[in-house]
Amino acid sequence: MANWTIEERRQIWNKGQVVPGSDPAVWRKDQCGAFIKWDMYGDRSDRYNNGWEIDHIKPDSLGGADVISNARPLQWYNNASRQNGKLTCQVTAEEE
Repeated sequence: MANWTIEERRQIWNKGQVVPGSDPAVWRKDQCGAFIKWDMYGDRSDRYNNGWEIDHIKPDSLGGADVISNARPLQWYNNASRQNGKLTCQVTAEEE
């Protein structure tokens, strides 16, 4: 597992979807559409919170490298729910 620097985390964070009307430095959406919040990196306190982690698009176990091009921000439960290298969107969000 990589020990990502703050700058690397920021670059990966910037891959998340911008939420219209929100500060993109604070709020983004992951690939599943789940809201993630910058200052909740690594927070797994609740399944539906806005905690997020850095996911390897190609997992380490399948030879994926610890590089920014192989990383994306994911809501922590979506990241933890990956199976056999496939993303399954357990947490999503709908905008009103």
